[in-house]
Amino acid sequence: MTPVNVISGRAVPYPASNVDTDEIIPARFLFRDRKDGFADTLFRDLRFDAAGNARPEFVLNLPRYANPRILVSGHNFGCGSSREHAVWALLDSGIACVIANSFGDIFRNNAVQNRLLPVTLADDEVGGLLAGLQECDSPDVTVELEAQRVVGPDGTAIRFDIDSNVKQSLLSGLTKIEETLLRRAEIDSFEQRYWENRPWAMPRRPTGA
Repeated sequence: MTPVNVISGRAVPYPASNVDTDEIIPARFLFRDRKDGFADTLFRDLRFDAAGNARPEFVLNLPRYANPRILVSGHNFGCGSSREHAVWALLDSGIACVIANSFGDIFRNNAVQNRLLPVTLADDEVGGLLAGLQECDSPDVTVELEAQRVVGPDGTAIRFDIDSNVKQSLLSGLTKIEETLLRRAEIDSFEQRYWENRPWAMPRRPTGA
């Protein structure tokens, strides 16, 4: 899988709290095949009217936020039902990172598994970033995973914390299976010690095997 480190580009301000997964992608699109893509489903009922026409006032339809790489939102982003499709809709729209005050636990896990970087910042930091994105001429942001910092449109750098295991996994680009295989020698050593100390628990081979 592709390693995640520096994500840079247009950032979209979406100052809302408790954005649930049904808002990110309505349930009627969950039966679509992954290979068909989900870009057109992102915030579908907010971005488009019933006839499929774009709502010009919605932030993702504004020319200044075209081709987004980063989404900045509020508290509890991605709450609600477990829906990996919500992460797919963001990724397929070009968004590789979501910055928020906090995240729904299941959404955060789905994001990491799919290489979408969830960044948590303090309330005042998110508030300042949202204001800057709405007021500046060039609403671009850079997120540096290895350095653990967000650089806002005015050049201000904000440090963020992230679980060390999550960080290493994203930087390496390895799948969970590949990460496990890197520790094959440790696993084999453990198994050998385990059966040596518990010979009575050794699985019996079928007769004639």
